Amino acid sequence: MSTGLSIASLAVLAVVSAVGLLLTARGERLRPLWGAAILAALLALSGLLAWVADEAPDGVVEAAAAVAVLAAVLGGGPVATAVLSAADPAQAGVAGGPQDPAILRGGAWIGVLERAAVAGALLTGSAEALAVVIAVKGLGRFAELRAPAAAERFIVGTLASGLWAAGCVGVALLLRS
Repeated sequence: MSTGLSIASLAVLAVVSAVGLLLTARGERLRPLWGAAILAALLALSGLLAWVADEAPDGVVEAAAAVAVLAAVLGGGPVATAVLSAADPAQAGVAGGPQDPAILRGGAWIGVLERAAVAGALLTGSAEALAVVIAVKGLGRFAELRAPAAAERFIVGTLASGLWAAGCVGVALLLRS
């Protein structure tokens, strides 16, 4: 039964990747905010299944590591977009908030690379690599961060993206133990 739970966890994590890909393909302006809630619920379900599973077979553990990186990369964009939207002061009538895509252009592609690097660093247990990823991102955007809306978008987006990647990798790490 426990092997079945670890395989179910892996399958749900794969569904997170697939749903993330579908939502990402819709584009930032067209993806529904409820899509991020679905992704978060599926990730929580995958984590719960991994937590109650006993020892997973080696093949499942290795596949979970690969699928976790995919889920982090593909699902992180819709989640970060939803978090930025929720943090948008434009909802209260303030212009130029963190949801404005003109602020910090190219952030979606940087986010993809960031989540892949964060997932890899966490899977290998390298705190140094994680620090380098965050430092490089901050240095690369340093000149643009003087504007309050840009700084807010950077912080909110980076935290949402990094926490999503950590959650995805957490499932894989739960299946290791």
